[in-house]
Amino acid sequence: MLIRLLRTHLGPYRKPIALLVLLQFLQTCASLYLPTLNADIIDNGVVAGDTGYILRFGALMVGVSVVQVVCNIGAVFYGARTASALGRDVRAAVFDRVQSFSARELGHFGAPSLITRTTNDVQQIQMLVLMAFTLMVSAPIMCVGGIVMALGQDVPLSGVLLAVVPVLAVSVSLIVRRMRPLFRTMQERLDTVNRVLREQITGNRVIRAFVKDDYEEERFRGANAELTEVSMATGRLMALMFPVVMTVVNVSSVAVVWFGAHRIDSGGMQIGALTAFLAYLMQIVMAVMMATFMFMMVPRAEVCAERVEEVLATESSVVPPVKPVTTLHRRGHLEVRSADFRYPGAEESVLKDVRLEARPGETTAIIGSTGSGKSTLLGLVPRLFDATGGEVLVDGVDVRDLAPDLMARTVGLVPQKPYLFSGTVATNLEARPGETTAIIGSTGSGKSTLLGLVPRLFDATGGEVLVDGVDVRDLAPDLMARTVGLVPQKPYLFSGTVATNLRYGRPDATDEELWHALHVAQAADFVRNLEAGLNAPIAQGGTNVSGGQRQRLAIARTLVQRPEIYLFDDSFSALDYETDALLRAALARETADSTVVIVAQRVSTIRDADRIVVLDEGRVVGTGRHQELMADNETYREIVLSQLTEAEAA
Repeated sequence: MLIRLLRTHLGPYRKPIALLVLLQFLQTCASLYLPTLNADIIDNGVVAGDTGYILRFGALMVGVSVVQVVCNIGAVFYGARTASALGRDVRAAVFDRVQSFSARELGHFGAPSLITRTTNDVQQIQMLVLMAFTLMVSAPIMCVGGIVMALGQDVPLSGVLLAVVPVLAVSVSLIVRRMRPLFRTMQERLDTVNRVLREQITGNRVIRAFVKDDYEEERFRGANAELTEVSMATGRLMALMFPVVMTVVNVSSVAVVWFGAHRIDSGGMQIGALTAFLAYLMQIVMAVMMATFMFMMVPRAEVCAERVEEVLATESSVVPPVKPVTTLHRRGHLEVRSADFRYPGAEESVLKDVRLEARPGETTAIIGSTGSGKSTLLGLVPRLFDATGGEVLVDGVDVRDLAPDLMARTVGLVPQKPYLFSGTVATNLEARPGETTAIIGSTGSGKSTLLGLVPRLFDATGGEVLVDGVDVRDLAPDLMARTVGLVPQKPYLFSGTVATNLRYGRPDATDEELWHALHVAQAADFVRNLEAGLNAPIAQGGTNVSGGQRQRLAIARTLVQRPEIYLFDDSFSALDYETDALLRAALARETADSTVVIVAQRVSTIRDADRIVVLDEGRVVGTGRHQELMADNETYREIVLSQLTEAEAA
């Protein structure tokens, strides 16, 4: 994988790589020549007392040293520039591929893993390439050249080298082999740390609402400790390698000096040759150490390359058209012909033989129960995913044949995504146990902001929010968690299972309590149909369940918590009317002795509330029951009549 990745992305940089290799070759040759020059100066200049010889060859040594330094600087410059360019290109390639992914592929990898692969994994490959550019020529040439030059100085003494090199090679290979699986584990645990951190940032409101700060801190510490554990194991192996290498180096140096002294004493070699031999020994050992350092990086880079290649080799299920259509003769005619859609690994299709036609000048509505495939059907038009059967036509052209820019100009999608609201509230509001208080208002009127003041997602800049007569700013966090249960406007589920999400507020809840909460939330049937039931996996953010299922699981999670005050922030918006009615009826029985506050846009959700509070631009403009407000409050009346007829509103 690593070789294939490098071969693919280093192709455009052949010229700088060739220049780099040449500079490394010249620099290494200069380094190998210097000990021989030094030996000549000692034997023929210093020993003989020939000052002229010393000056001539000393000047030559200076010139060779200058060449060595210049070539080394040039090699490092080109190596760093090429490695940086490689990192840039690989990151761009991964990003481009991820941009082409549909929701199917994004769910398969997960956002934290894709971030790690694009940043950390590419950085590891880039660092290896930089080291390789610095050492790939110099290390082997210096090792082989050093042996040849050492043989030229004294053949009998070279027996020490024959013993040293195999010992170093075996030691390094054994340690590197142990490190490879550790590097793979390290990258996987780094993914886990990123995932936990991302969940804690994204799900911050849920964490604060359930006052699970300590739990999340402990969860992050656990993931961090696991990463630290494998990092320490890798570090111990790396730390072991250098003492082993240095022990071999020092023993071999002593052996060379000892045998060399005997050779000089017997007249078999000169003093300069011994100094040169020692220099070549150190060069050989340094070459082995440099190669060792690079080999230590190879296992991790190979793992990273496999992970990057896995992304690059994944083809999007939404394939761009080979011959894209760039113009349309009609405008706005949509037709769905016998469309089927099945999620990967699912036993049944979400959509089966769907036929639909929508014409310009008309409004076509799609309605169905929760999980019936409404959003999935809509997502087929802009190609969030492609139909697994049938066709989706825009102006008579299959959407799979439309050019992307033409698609963008022709189709506009407003996704099923909750909004965040801001505003202030400047009046009094009271909610009592055993009653349901509803808050309604237009978009931006401050409904969600008002609800967020209770669990202290933020604090009021004026006035007070009291729970049982106590300012919420004075409540202990654990008491707040037991007293107030919030189902946020944007339900967030953590990666894990259905059970771990439901137990988020009460870790000791039994399976029977979980199933009871699921029954009340109208979620028991779909959970029971999952292959693993309560142990069915939930992706980060709950992306592997529909919006309605996500809302019902979030409601069930709060029911398991059993707080005294329930806050529902537009928590029924993704439910069909039948499920909404069943859920509200079950909730009314379950929360009969509790305080319930509901924020809603849908009038049918709140018309039977004991008290309805009408917000407009951050102010309460009316409070009462449905009939009272219909008679006396113009703002409420406008909201109701925008959704219901006069007869339905009566």
